[in-house]
Amino acid sequence: MKNVYINSAASISPQNTLDNSAFLSEIVSYNDNVLPALSPNYKEFIPPAAARRMAKGIKMGIVASKKAIQEANVDSVEAIITGTGMGCVRDSERFISAIIDNNEEYLTPTPFIQSTHNTVGGQIALGLKCKGYNFTYVHGSTSFEAALLDATMALSNNEMETVLIGGVDEIGEHTTELHKCIGHIKPEKVTTEELIDSKTSGTVFSEGANFFVLSNKDQASTYAKVIDIQTYNTCKDKISELAKVFMKDNNIKPDAIDVVVLGYNGDVDHDFYYDELKEDLFNDTQQVYYKHLSGEFNTASSFGFWLAARILKQQQIPDAVKLNVKETTPIKNVLLYNQYRGKDHSFILLSQC
Repeated sequence: MKNVYINSAASISPQNTLDNSAFLSEIVSYNDNVLPALSPNYKEFIPPAAARRMAKGIKMGIVASKKAIQEANVDSVEAIITGTGMGCVRDSERFISAIIDNNEEYLTPTPFIQSTHNTVGGQIALGLKCKGYNFTYVHGSTSFEAALLDATMALSNNEMETVLIGGVDEIGEHTTELHKCIGHIKPEKVTTEELIDSKTSGTVFSEGANFFVLSNKDQASTYAKVIDIQTYNTCKDKISELAKVFMKDNNIKPDAIDVVVLGYNGDVDHDFYYDELKEDLFNDTQQVYYKHLSGEFNTASSFGFWLAARILKQQQIPDAVKLNVKETTPIKNVLLYNQYRGKDHSFILLSQC
């Protein structure tokens, strides 16, 4: 079994994360309940004529993947594995609206063609001329974890040497209104700094794309090593008990975890899962959170993965993500935990190379 390394990382989010020269040194503050991802200059990466026909999710995925490929200094990859919860939801909404508005006649096929969940992976493959394994996982809030698990199994078994993986989701206007109606999005606007202290149901929704080049060979650009991934649809026992089993399976004790990354999203009905780890098992560990910066979406855990990889590579924790202040030098092991509305729990363990 070979080790699996993160050799590059690229992120598009509501923060200025695409520029790897800075690491959350300047935070973009919001006062809203839906956060748009900051759009890069797409003309630098995609021909304008092609970009005009692409939904935002496709463009974000192409740009983030190209940045990851450039940083890893590879010409091609053997596989492209993506995770998405809603896919190209804007094109889905546009096509369905056209069906209604045009009485099911004179429909433009483009929104339908681009509305499928695997459109992002397909467009990336066309750009890279990659004819290898191309798979998209649509597993709710563990979509990115499923893609990561697939890639690590292939790499550790030496079936491939270089794989591009990513998580991408976009905001759709109609879908967002539906989430507001059923209480998944907070009814009130919340500032970035106050999200974690919110005492109301729901969270702040957003969008983003986070891509990584994984390999079973390390190199100068390597960020960290992927040790293990585990997902659970539901949690019948205490989450701390699942965490203990996960760490025992990897022969690591709780006090060997230098940083724990928690997916707090300000939902008073479900943040107690994070509270349990924060106040019990990892009370004396450096605690980090991130969804006040990225917002919540099905593949938001890919932003947490990006954050953990950057922390391990740079041996630095930005003040904006600290939940507490503990001595954390050197940082050798980072544990990520995420859940959404009490389901789709996941643990990811990364370590320093």
